[in-house]
Amino acid sequence: MFKEKTLLITGGTGSFGHAVMKRFLDTDIKEIRIFSRDEKKQDDMRKLYKNDKLKFYIGDVRDLASVKNAMHDVDYVFHAAALKQVPSCEFFPLEAVKTNVLGTDNVLTGAIEMGIKKVICLSTDKAAYPINAMGISKAMMEKVFVAKANTVDPTSTLICGTRYGNVMASRGSVIPLFIDQIKAGQPLTVTDPEMTRFLMSLEEAVELVIFAFQNAQAGDIMVQKSPASTVGDLAQAIKELFDVENEIKVIGTRHGEKLYETLLTKEENVVAKDMGNFYRVPADKRDLNYDKYFVDGDQKLSSEEEYNSHNTERLTIEQIKAKLLELDYVREQLESWNR
Repeated sequence: MFKEKTLLITGGTGSFGHAVMKRFLDTDIKEIRIFSRDEKKQDDMRKLYKNDKLKFYIGDVRDLASVKNAMHDVDYVFHAAALKQVPSCEFFPLEAVKTNVLGTDNVLTGAIEMGIKKVICLSTDKAAYPINAMGISKAMMEKVFVAKANTVDPTSTLICGTRYGNVMASRGSVIPLFIDQIKAGQPLTVTDPEMTRFLMSLEEAVELVIFAFQNAQAGDIMVQKSPASTVGDLAQAIKELFDVENEIKVIGTRHGEKLYETLLTKEENVVAKDMGNFYRVPADKRDLNYDKYFVDGDQKLSSEEEYNSHNTERLTIEQIKAKLLELDYVREQLESWNR
């Protein structure tokens, strides 16, 4: 489906951008464009892969002109550029708005003007019932792409999105932190051992985007069913993998943290379509003539549950260890630790 096509990845030097690029680099895709504002990371990628299919564009999603400059002759866009770390977004919420909300609008505006066939926007479980600035900005991003999808002919530009949970060992996540603390002989700092989080590998996140690419309709949000673990069990599993006795130190929740994350709200679960390993949340196609929709309510909402990291499949410590060992990063760290 990507044969002789050109793919643009915004935020392409990040963890997800790397994973998508590696997934497609050895296929018959024509070109992969990496769009980001970090020239150092782009240079590192250029030297590491030395592949003529890779093209690099310096720019910022906050700047529409730089976005459009990277979009000429592009077929598809995976929009991954974002401010993603909860604490930094808490302290600088307007920066989260500029990148995650206005930046997304720029990407979609550029895509529509340049006639790009399909745009997939990446969201996060923190956008469902958001309590922190990062989640709120991502929730607004979802509203932006759903609204935009409803205003453009999908045969010209189809806009949809994905929402996924914690991607294990991605930049800024807790697994690299725990491993660094083990190597330094420090306690493993856990905010709340009963806190639960969905666990996905980068490869699973990429497969979700590909599934959305193949199956999503305009304005859809695609969600992958994921298992979860408590943060306490995750720390214990990493300790056992590395065979260490470091203390697990409870430090209390950080700015904007939730006890559990939600992938589908109750309201979305009412309309979501179960597609096996995935849910499809269709866009609300109603317009501003909403008076006609007030006549008949939906009683199903009162009985529906949200889909969250507390009520999904809970992994045991042994299952967490097996999932961790699927990650190249963890295997490499273990190998260097055991030398």
